[in-house]
Amino acid sequence: MDNQKAIIEGLIFLSGDEGLSIEQIMESLQVDDKEAILSNIQKLKEEYSDIHHGFELVEYASRFKFVTKECIYPYAQRLFEQFKQVSLSQAALETLAIIAYKQPITRVEIEEIRGVNCEMMLKKLQARNLIEAKDRLDVVGKPLLYTVTDEFFRCLSIRNTKRITTAS
Repeated sequence: MDNQKAIIEGLIFLSGDEGLSIEQIMESLQVDDKEAILSNIQKLKEEYSDIHHGFELVEYASRFKFVTKECIYPYAQRLFEQFKQVSLSQAALETLAIIAYKQPITRVEIEEIRGVNCEMMLKKLQARNLIEAKDRLDVVGKPLLYTVTDEFFRCLSIRNTKRITTAS
């Protein structure tokens, strides 16, 4: 497979914060050559360690994922401060409502309800400290479980989720 490295890169990128295990990558590519996969992952790690990239490929808890390099943190912090000052979009409010009502809930479950990819929305809501990834669901892939935070309750001036009623 000539473009295996590019496919691995794309799959890891698409996996977001959850990352991918070597087994998930092998299954997605429908290949058994673990060494070739690991070799391509190592090449990607080397490429992304270059100073010209703002993120790097890391292995954490036997999962590969892209993370922002530490040198980007001060700039990201300023950016997220700007995000915090902007009011929430309709999509953000919808996503928050789903999480508040159904928590704990996975990204896939949120996306099934909304019908759109929610990865960036979840990152924005986490950056505003309105939601958090509290745990992992004990199924294959171990997806993150999202819940609302104390900041969510403070911003909406409610005490708990009992005040959130079912839509008719």
